[in-house]
Amino acid sequence: MYRAGAATTNRGGLPTDSGDSTLTLDQVPRWSDSEHRYLYENEDPSFPNLYFPDPLTSASGGETSGNGMISRFPVDHEINSKIYLWRGDPWNLEVDAVVNSTNENLDEAHSSPGLHAAAGPGLAEECATLGGCRTGMAKVTHAYDLPARRVIHTVGPKYAVKYHTAAENALSHCYRSCLELLVENGLRSIAMGCIYTETKNYPREPAAHVAIRTVRRFLEKQKDKIEAVVFCTTTASDTEIYKRLLPLYFPRDKQEEAIAILKLPADVGDENGETVIDERKIRIKPLPNLKKTGSRIHEISTDLPVSDIGLTRRDSSYLDSYLDPAFMSLIKDPDQRRREQWEKAAEARSGWNFAKMLGYGDLGGPPLSAAEEYSLHSRYLGKANSLNLSEIAEMKIVYRGGVDNEGRPVMVVVGAHFLLRCLDLERFVLYVVKEFEPLIQKPYTIVYFHSAASLQMQPDLGWMKRLEQILGRKHRHNLHAIYVLHPTFGLKAAIFGLQLLVDNMVWKKVVYVDRLLQLFRYVPREQLTIPDFVFQHDLEVNGGKGVIVDPRTKYIYQRP
Repeated sequence: MYRAGAATTNRGGLPTDSGDSTLTLDQVPRWSDSEHRYLYENEDPSFPNLYFPDPLTSASGGETSGNGMISRFPVDHEINSKIYLWRGDPWNLEVDAVVNSTNENLDEAHSSPGLHAAAGPGLAEECATLGGCRTGMAKVTHAYDLPARRVIHTVGPKYAVKYHTAAENALSHCYRSCLELLVENGLRSIAMGCIYTETKNYPREPAAHVAIRTVRRFLEKQKDKIEAVVFCTTTASDTEIYKRLLPLYFPRDKQEEAIAILKLPADVGDENGETVIDERKIRIKPLPNLKKTGSRIHEISTDLPVSDIGLTRRDSSYLDSYLDPAFMSLIKDPDQRRREQWEKAAEARSGWNFAKMLGYGDLGGPPLSAAEEYSLHSRYLGKANSLNLSEIAEMKIVYRGGVDNEGRPVMVVVGAHFLLRCLDLERFVLYVVKEFEPLIQKPYTIVYFHSAASLQMQPDLGWMKRLEQILGRKHRHNLHAIYVLHPTFGLKAAIFGLQLLVDNMVWKKVVYVDRLLQLFRYVPREQLTIPDFVFQHDLEVNGGKGVIVDPRTKYIYQRP
């Protein structure tokens, strides 16, 4: 499948790659062009498939159509042409992005070995400004001295047999997040090493299944936006695993597809490659009155498969002996709890809502508990991660700055851009949740430029209250300060309303700043990307007295 050659050429599959020279994609073999070897006809006993059951023994092994089984991963030559397999470090490849498997703090010591040494000190410095990264998520930085254009950092999960499904889905989300960032940043080629480390104990073969099937599912939806995905391996065992598994998910002809039907695991995930647990799809009904045994059996049997009805009848007495009705009555049914919340909300809307009458928006909704806020935040974050919100990012309404004088990460908000450009408030909220997520885990700061902004067309206080609920309690607790530059009387009145009617904890942290020089006492100039009109507005409002503006660098200096 892979030919031997000189180490300096670094061809795929070689055990002695030097890793010193830079390679282009033309020098890396495509998966579709490599030699076919039907390894599954005579499987290598040194690499047994220990972690997955034989699909022929499972009812979910495949769907039948006529006399045969339908392939879940049919031959697709266009997708196959985008796949490469190469043995070596990904940062030696001249691609648009390389993936760094790291930890939550993006530490150099826990990153892919050799990456930071190849990229130079600038990479570690930029990583320190990102505010960390959650497991399953990804962050993007510049590549510095690497031949790539960007480095995408992701955090793989720890593995435990007890939590196998959670680890599998978190690992799948790592690969999908990397590919989503690739598309969002307008990049088209990526080199991906194995996103797991020895310290996290993730078994290599199950991890490879997750990686390959997640990439396959993503390319099925976004193949016109990606030109190349390079699977990079650094050990002989990983190389052999990928050689054996790639034909299952990227078959190159009908013979490989037929073999894959028999050899694929029973569970190959959903349309994104994530593991699906059928039991979690079942709506559990309220526990029936234990005196009505007959009606209970009938009621449960309407939701369970036919094969499980006998089990329900057989074990009903066993369950009865353990379920105390007095205890179980304390557990409120989720549907009932949700219905009560809707009723409270309906009462609030039907009553006199003086805030709404005065134009402040709907502030009469019921307060949310910590669990409800967490659930709301999780739903919005999950939806935001599944969407391409690049058009919101291009508006430059909200973007990351550097750090303030105390080392806290900074989020910049430009009021004039929002008022002039943002039309779809729901997509804007999703973008805010996605951008704020890494910052709100630790103390952080917001800088709001109100320069040249008007209060007309701004969202009402009801919308602001909803946004605070979606961002959740971590945001309120870890927010250090909101520095508001060039505040107007109308803005101060609006913030006073926010303090009274929305969230006193957050909006008490507002610090009014009248001029840029005053802002730089809190956040250094070099840590902020400031629009030109903000400098112009500062000169117009403050008259430029006592300051000098460098027209090239936009730095402001105190006049001597």
